[in-house]
Amino acid sequence: MTQPQREGFTGSDRSFMGEEELHLTSVGVDIGSSTSHLVFSALELERRNTRYVIVKRTIIRESDILLTPYVDDGATIDAAALGAFIDAQYRATGLRREQIDTGALILTGVAVRRHNARAIAELFAQEAGKFVAVSAGDGLEAAMAAHGSGAVAESEKTHGVVMNIDIGGGTSKVAVCQGGKTLEVTALDAGARLLAFDEEDRIVRIEEAGRFYASEAGVSVELGATLSEDEKQAIAGKMVDRLMEVVLRNGVSDETKGLLRLPELSYEGAVGTVIFSGGVSEFVYGYDKKSYGDLGPLLARTMRQRVGELGAMLMAPTAGIRATVVGASQYTVQVSGSTIFISPIESVPIRNIPVMTPEFDLTGDDIDSDAVANAVRAGLTRLDLHDADTAGAIRFPTGGAAPIRRSPAASGGAGRPRSSGWTHSRAARHPP
Repeated sequence: MTQPQREGFTGSDRSFMGEEELHLTSVGVDIGSSTSHLVFSALELERRNTRYVIVKRTIIRESDILLTPYVDDGATIDAAALGAFIDAQYRATGLRREQIDTGALILTGVAVRRHNARAIAELFAQEAGKFVAVSAGDGLEAAMAAHGSGAVAESEKTHGVVMNIDIGGGTSKVAVCQGGKTLEVTALDAGARLLAFDEEDRIVRIEEAGRFYASEAGVSVELGATLSEDEKQAIAGKMVDRLMEVVLRNGVSDETKGLLRLPELSYEGAVGTVIFSGGVSEFVYGYDKKSYGDLGPLLARTMRQRVGELGAMLMAPTAGIRATVVGASQYTVQVSGSTIFISPIESVPIRNIPVMTPEFDLTGDDIDSDAVANAVRAGLTRLDLHDADTAGAIRFPTGGAAPIRRSPAASGGAGRPRSSGWTHSRAARHPP
């Protein structure tokens, strides 16, 4: 494959200040409960005032899809097999690691719970390019899936509320989108591969949540056993029951609360459009009819039968099974700032620092500290940082010139930017 012609971004002698356009090469890497894959993209960013926004994304190559390899009876992700797969995809694309400017590697679903998950993420982050961020967690995955599926863009285009439901191998993520933003997200233990079967239809994998749903359906599950189609359908039906509780937002049962991986949705308004993404979405829309030794087709069929209860228009996604990885390849790209203040200067370079933007208004004279705190907590939840003990950054949008009394200097900080339209990010090792 001919390598894309592009001007390098990551050179030490390169400055983007004053440039009207930026051209970046991005990679998104998704290691999920069921499948692992990559998307290589060429991104075009256009300068608008002091910000650069993505105006065009061209997919260079979508990788093959690999069933995520496990060893030790599913307790450990096979890092060697994943590494060989990713190396092969780079070679097929015709790109070297040093040609990658940005992107993200994410571990999703039950894959993130494997005991060597973080070590794998760090390993691949070092190999995938120095501007690639490592992320893992249900909140960020839900947001990325909503971007990749087109739900965020649709909410901006129509000014309506769009719900994205991403059903994967181990978890289902829900994002409520409005005005080109994700308002809130949640996630539930419900997915196609909570039970998995071999070529002879014998059970070869049972996740804890899979055992719960089977018990609820009155079905006994053990490794090596076989299930009838009616028993499989009963288990899939229980998963859909729990997921519908979450998306209908009429209150969830204590049993469903025990399956939630994030707080339940608080949005009470109407939803105009619903989009499905994730591996199960391929069956929801009839794009795939092949069996992969799991409950995917049964989950999809039941979900399709009940989607009318949402009272919303069903829309096809921009990307289905690849929604998360497509979102990852562009969601992390933000370039902005007319003035940047950093102290002490010895603290840079800083890499793999997540940046969160709380949703609150700073344009008025009076600031409600409780509203600010709640917005920060909600933002941290979206990025899976609510329980984190790692460095992070909080971006405070001022909507113009910041009053001096609100600047870091006025509150005893080290200094403040000296031009209007500034954005201040403060590193927080222990987020509020």
